Amino acid sequence: MKIYVGNLPWSVDDGKLQDLFSEFGEITEATVLKDKFNGRSKGFGFVTFSEDSSAQKAIKAMNDKDVEGRKLKVNEAKPFDPDAPRPRRSFGGQSRGGFGGGRGRGFGGGGGRRFDNRGRGNRDNSEGEEEGF
Repeated sequence: MKIYVGNLPWSVDDGKLQDLFSEFGEITEATVLKDKFNGRSKGFGFVTFSEDSSAQKAIKAMNDKDVEGRKLKVNEAKPFDPDAPRPRRSFGGQSRGGFGGGRGRGFGGGGGRRFDNRGRGNRDNSEGEEEGF
């Protein structure tokens, strides 16, 4: 059985991951996932046990356990489903999308000078109109 181990400290590599879980039974594989560009840990990994009972013991004992100041998240690994809807990430602010989705806010969202040019041929505001900021 394969288990997911999340919230790993950045210092944990494959060997340390195996050491952390070896007391629960025979491990066939222990892998910490790494960023493909810089090689740093992504903060999670997987441990595969030869027996399901060993994996269940590890989940029970290691979930929420403090390792180097971080509480591990340990549960049974679920196969990746590329068709499953992914959770939306919110980065705060208004949900108008992208760079400055709203008019005049953020990056490239309209902004600039606005003219109220309803049927008037003059766009230079020389008639005392206010700019629409």
